Amino acid sequence: MTDQLNLGIVAHVDAGKTSLTERFLYEVGITRQLGSVNAGTTRTDSMDQERRRGITIKAAVVSFDIGGVTVNLIDTPGHPDFIAEVERSLAVLDGAVLVVSAVEGVQAQTHVLYRALKRLGIPCLVFVNKIDRLGADPDRILAELEQKLHIRPLAMGGVDDPGTRSAKFRLHSLAEDHFAEYLAAGLAEGNENILDTLTDASSVDVDQLWEELRRQTAELIACPVFFGSAITGSGVDQIMAAIVDLLPRTANDADDDAELSAAVFKIDRGRASEKIVYVRVFSGELTVRSRVDCGERSERISAIRVFDKGSIVARDVARAGQIAQVWGLNHARIGDNLGVATSRTAPGFAPPTMEAAVVPQNPGEKGEVHAALIELSDADPLISVRQDDDGITYVSLFGEVQKEVIRDTLALEFGLTIDFAETTTLYIERPTGEGSFFEEAYTPSNPFVATIGVRISPAAPESGVTYRIEAEYGLMPPSYHAAAEEAIHETLRQGPHGWPVTDCVVTLVRAGRPSGSTASDVRHLTPLVVAAALREAGTVMCEPISRFRLEIPIAALTPVLGKLGRLRAIPDAPVIDGDVAVIAGDIPASDVNSLQAALPGLTSGEGVLEAEFGSYRPISPQPAPRQHKAMNPFNRREYLMQLNRVVG
Repeated sequence: MTDQLNLGIVAHVDAGKTSLTERFLYEVGITRQLGSVNAGTTRTDSMDQERRRGITIKAAVVSFDIGGVTVNLIDTPGHPDFIAEVERSLAVLDGAVLVVSAVEGVQAQTHVLYRALKRLGIPCLVFVNKIDRLGADPDRILAELEQKLHIRPLAMGGVDDPGTRSAKFRLHSLAEDHFAEYLAAGLAEGNENILDTLTDASSVDVDQLWEELRRQTAELIACPVFFGSAITGSGVDQIMAAIVDLLPRTANDADDDAELSAAVFKIDRGRASEKIVYVRVFSGELTVRSRVDCGERSERISAIRVFDKGSIVARDVARAGQIAQVWGLNHARIGDNLGVATSRTAPGFAPPTMEAAVVPQNPGEKGEVHAALIELSDADPLISVRQDDDGITYVSLFGEVQKEVIRDTLALEFGLTIDFAETTTLYIERPTGEGSFFEEAYTPSNPFVATIGVRISPAAPESGVTYRIEAEYGLMPPSYHAAAEEAIHETLRQGPHGWPVTDCVVTLVRAGRPSGSTASDVRHLTPLVVAAALREAGTVMCEPISRFRLEIPIAALTPVLGKLGRLRAIPDAPVIDGDVAVIAGDIPASDVNSLQAALPGLTSGEGVLEAEFGSYRPISPQPAPRQHKAMNPFNRREYLMQLNRVVG
């Protein structure tokens, strides 16, 4: 088994990451013809939609060999609507190549991706692509990397004739005195002792300097920068050599006797609709016919295929460092750990902030559409699907492009034609005070043979739901406690206004198991108790707020500030840098698209907007409540009537 390196290619949309992937595959002999995004002939963009749209939608894995190292390359989406797909892939990487356009420079999604890499401690190299395009400016890009991403870029070479078809990347050598001095000076910011190698030019310890570059790259102290063109191939050999030389990898002598630790990061469906689970093995080994703990279940692996030098090969075992396709894990979910939990956790990308109703063109296909969307959500846990009392299905979303992709997927893979109703904002509810309620068994108001009491209190923003037990645990058996906790979380999915209730502490303060009671009594009574406690506590609806950063010409400052005010944004004081103004602040997530659409006209096309989820804040005036699903415990009479019909 060769050394393994799991590599991510990440970039803002259209920076050229898929083209770079195709160039890699061509250079190592995996493909005989260079794939083209425009022509729809790329190897990693295998979906028909990806080829038609010219964008990456699903992360793709392909394997090849560089200098005896097996590189498992993951090509990730660049469009912000598919950031969840990127999120799942980052946590399984050893290193990454951040692709930046030599023309457009550091863009909004570049910021988001680099922050995620840094948060996870994933070393990266920068590849400045498109040096052959008109407007390419390598020096400006180096300055942007330092000023906008706050990294210490180390240019590993220069560019001849940038902005022309003859543009070429020249790799510097440590045999060049000026480069050795430049590199040592750059590395000295992370290690003052490295300057000792520069007593005079003839005494530079080249090996020590290069080893220090490897260390600082691995620890995200310094960032080597390469230039080139994925289309012409300039600079590609040099970045490929640097990948296996400077980025960390899993050695081929990894301890197979170590305890299994692996993570699920992608799920596909096979031709027979069977579940195919993509797994990164961090330690130990996966073997065919072995049983593994996956989520809350133990399941048996029926087949394994590993990525190997451009192919996917059937194997009986997958070892540390490898990425494998696994069959038999029928209940696996993205994010599940196999065996021991990994120390690497996915970055905290924001949840979807929008929702849209799905309208089948054939009303008789409501059930089929709902089932198909549930299957899609199984492969993408951030697509949340719900159905209201009228049988209307809703999906949560990141953006308008994602709606188009879901529509096309249902048509192509399931033969179902749908439209979407207007996109609406996803709100949450937070308790505004403390509320408590209990129901005692054998009282006239309680139709169930159970005693349950809860207290609901506000908690810190973004803390989620915390469940505690103050009642004596032994008063109910474990199955009753499980029924109560499950019912509490289920009820909190739709509060008094119909939105999820969060940022609260729910405490079980009373519990009892009267003679003749069952766990079903507890499960049916608990929602009524929680609803009454929430009504006493009171809740406020909160809307998602995005944190934004605008970079605009100073001449556009007044009209842009006026637009921000009309969009309910709260900007910080502008920062003036020459003829450029930078404005940061908060804006309702529902208004980000309006700001993006208005920006070109306000700034003569020169404005740049970055926005990411920040927090939830109370909205005033409060919007109309959302319709509840069936079995609404906030309407006690209807709840009991519906329950009677269901149970009786």
